[in-house]
Amino acid sequence: MKSTTEIRIETRGAVRILTMDGPSSRNSISRPQYEALTAAVIDAGHDTAVRAIVLTGAQGFFSSGGNVAALQESRQLPLSEVSRNTDALAAMILAIRTCPTPLVAAVEGGAAGLGVALALSCDMVTASAGAKFTVAYVKIGLTPDGGTTHFLREALPRQLASELCMLGRPVSAERLHAAGVVNVVADAGGALAAALELAEALATGASAAIETIKSQLASAPQNALAQQVDIEGRGINAARYGSEAGEGLAAFLEKRRPDFSNPGQE
Repeated sequence: MKSTTEIRIETRGAVRILTMDGPSSRNSISRPQYEALTAAVIDAGHDTAVRAIVLTGAQGFFSSGGNVAALQESRQLPLSEVSRNTDALAAMILAIRTCPTPLVAAVEGGAAGLGVALALSCDMVTASAGAKFTVAYVKIGLTPDGGTTHFLREALPRQLASELCMLGRPVSAERLHAAGVVNVVADAGGALAAALELAEALATGASAAIETIKSQLASAPQNALAQQVDIEGRGINAARYGSEAGEGLAAFLEKRRPDFSNPGQE
């Protein structure tokens, strides 16, 4: 039983909005949605007119994660088949993390299971007041997937990550905001608007510089200081001769707002 959640794609100016819409299952996802989201993220990342992406859910909730009925049915499948499912899931998460275009998750209501990994795989997260993040795998005798433990340990102390994963208890957006995981806590119903505000700020920024920064932030945790300093040095030296630096430096000295809307113009 595969999830029937639809992946809706909308473009507002330079922002691409990807919406998971499955009213009967709180936007649960399985292999068809993994593949659809992967394709949508890759396409947006290669579209030069798209400068920021928002990932959200419909019906007042982000995503309940994996379809539980599908998980139950998968116990009757051979390992080769379920491995194709987990491979498709991994490809989706890696597409988000390696996408050159920044992504903002808009979490209305809450996220559970794989929905938490999806939200945390984005570069920034907004959430509505009272939204709950629940890493619920242990409640059904399963372990996390989709990079959940990676993202939690990257962002949180071991004790809080253990509480989330080992007890499966909901953690509020407010608590995760205090821990630095959620960027903005919006009023109920306002997570998408807050995400669009961040996305529009990203879309009007220096897109080539933002792409390099995203890559540098991804490599930093596993690199030694000397290696990361070298990466940053090569990055800033490449950027300093580009059109974005030309516009940004001139705007600063002329005390005006920079215009990065035409990155190819010198």
